[in-house]
Amino acid sequence: MSRIYDCAQSAQLDTGLKLAASSLGRGELVVIPTDTVYGVAADAFSPAAVRALLAAKGRGRQQPPPVLVADVGTLHALAESVPEIVTELVAAFWPGGLTIVLNAQPSLAWDLGDTHGTVAVRMPDNPIALALLRETGPLAVSSANLTGLPSATSAADAELMLGTSVHIYLDGGPVGQTASTIIDASRLSGPGGKVHVLRDGAVSREQLRGILGDLLAEDDEAAATEAAATEVAASEAAASAPTTPAADAVSPASAAAAPDAEEGSASEPTEPEAGAGG
Repeated sequence: MSRIYDCAQSAQLDTGLKLAASSLGRGELVVIPTDTVYGVAADAFSPAAVRALLAAKGRGRQQPPPVLVADVGTLHALAESVPEIVTELVAAFWPGGLTIVLNAQPSLAWDLGDTHGTVAVRMPDNPIALALLRETGPLAVSSANLTGLPSATSAADAELMLGTSVHIYLDGGPVGQTASTIIDASRLSGPGGKVHVLRDGAVSREQLRGILGDLLAEDDEAAATEAAATEVAASEAAASAPTTPAADAVSPASAAAAPDAEEGSASEPTEPEAGAGG
């Protein structure tokens, strides 16, 4: 049976966080608020838990969830390397709505899906999410919705879609509706490597360009716009036929990035999701 904890009440917040951490440790799913949309979380190092997350959303391995972290140090532990320019991006936009795809540390014992050796990482700007992450370590988090339906901006919305597939719901009140921006920085290690925007979101291209300059690739802007339009069309189709959710629009390069619209992950482009990966 699912349980919802009102995190506006200190007693429920403390209890909810403790039980959520315990549930995650047992391989169960938990819904959490983020600064973008609500996310459904699983132990990133439990393949069974990640499979349960994807199954709850109606997704396959081809749409792996992003990973949320509590601090910048964890990014360095998860990524094979963190280029200096990515460190500058993190300093400017973390915690916040920027999901960064990097090459994953090959020694990591996990299975997020078909990531092609990459991992999408974000540090959310939400005190409840960060408190839980500090307790559990990195979590695989995708937007708390059924694939093809709008991302949840409240715990009640998430429960309507995910029901008893989730053990604990942490209700942090309404959250924003803008998904995280997803960028692929995994190509920076190669000759002439640039950063590609996989999904536009909370951090604008202008803001990114202010730090990246010529390292921000421009040739994918039209593709990102087209992907966003496809995602909107899919959401509208799903709204008119809720019993047959449309598949999320996903850029092949963002296989590891779907915090949906989180986190619409990414919208995930695809969170991601996204964004609430989240």
